[in-house]
Amino acid sequence: PEPPEGGWGWVVMLAAMWCNGAVFGIQNSCGVLFVSMLRLFGSSDDKQLVFKTAWVSSLSMGMVFFCSPIVSIFTDLFGCRKVAVIGAAVGLVGLLSSSFVSTIEPLYFTYGIVFACGCSFAYQPSLVILGHYFKKRLGLVNGIVTAGSSLFTVSLPFLLRVLIDSVDLFNTLRVLCILMFILFLAGFTYRPLVPNAKDKEGGKKGKFKLPPAKKICNFSVFKVLSYRIWALGIPAALFGYFVPYVHLMNHVKERFGDSVPEEVLLLCLGITSGVGRLIFGRVADYIPGAKKIYLQVASFFFIGLMSMMIPLCNVFGALVAVCLFMGLFDGCFICIMAPIAFELVGAQDVSQAIGFLLGLMSVPMTVGPPIAGLLRDKLGTYDVAFYLAGVPPLIGGAILCFIPWVHERQKLKERAKPVDGETTEKMLENESTLVSDSTEKPAKELDSGF
Repeated sequence: PEPPEGGWGWVVMLAAMWCNGAVFGIQNSCGVLFVSMLRLFGSSDDKQLVFKTAWVSSLSMGMVFFCSPIVSIFTDLFGCRKVAVIGAAVGLVGLLSSSFVSTIEPLYFTYGIVFACGCSFAYQPSLVILGHYFKKRLGLVNGIVTAGSSLFTVSLPFLLRVLIDSVDLFNTLRVLCILMFILFLAGFTYRPLVPNAKDKEGGKKGKFKLPPAKKICNFSVFKVLSYRIWALGIPAALFGYFVPYVHLMNHVKERFGDSVPEEVLLLCLGITSGVGRLIFGRVADYIPGAKKIYLQVASFFFIGLMSMMIPLCNVFGALVAVCLFMGLFDGCFICIMAPIAFELVGAQDVSQAIGFLLGLMSVPMTVGPPIAGLLRDKLGTYDVAFYLAGVPPLIGGAILCFIPWVHERQKLKERAKPVDGETTEKMLENESTLVSDSTEKPAKELDSGF
């Protein structure tokens, strides 16, 4: 059905906004949790402490994206509402169980896997459901929804700092469970407009039967060349993307001591990221077709440049300026993910197209922060880690530049196919009329002769 462009869709938009805020607000505030984990679980004898602790937050963020291909399949089969509600419940269990551990290793499972998998199952339906309710305003709505994570990223670091100092890390995790419980309730608002595979099969035969494997795993999206380039360029750019979120707080503490409020940097990232999502989400609505990709190219260029500038900042004010710019273009990159997916593969395949892409993104986002932590343990400073973190976004952005050209060529070929078909039909019609005329003429001659 045609998207209603509003109505109940505004309620869905607010629920999806809370989802983005709860999931990525917690994930992006991991720098505060990271410093607390170092202090709680660390010892002076452990020479790989930063490396081991970085795996908790890195594994969590990576699993959010790693599960996405599976989530897209479940979303197509059972619908957005069921998947989102169950995902929020699993995330709540994982976060609550993380508050009862006594060493760092169990957090790899409870926080890094269970909580993150639940977040993944809650998050992706929030992207898909928006396309059911909006089309003309999809860029604006995606900007508003993704701004939810910015609002939480702005406020959560200060709240977490106060909670950790007053009630310790474990009780802080229990307080965060409230966000996941509200997310559980928000999932019930995802009222479906498009029937899922279960409803279709159940309506026809009275009971649910799994559709063919080709429909469950729709690898046909990879036949689209422009999508393949996108699925290569985005992960290539993200090896250094999550490094500042994990290590920036500890880097500031090592360089400036306790004399500066390092949470201000996350505040700057969050505010300008929200502004970027609102602005560039609306701008994307006015950019035709796959040319929206150029916004992501520009964002990766500036994110890479800002990451390289972090070690050069010997004044805290300079770091604030860097984070302001980084947040602005981070918002630009995120808010136009779904609109670009709709442009490249169409609405029918967008769920699994986003799922496959997020799954490919998981590997670089998981590997990057631990490698940065290992470099810090070996070299005693974060400088080299931040320099290297800025290189992948520049490479990924260069790869993405080819997509608009490739996509336009594909569209021209598709337009040419129907024309060719029509021409062939007309040729066959003309040929048949010529044959019929040639057979009729001798018959008339015979008639006239007799």
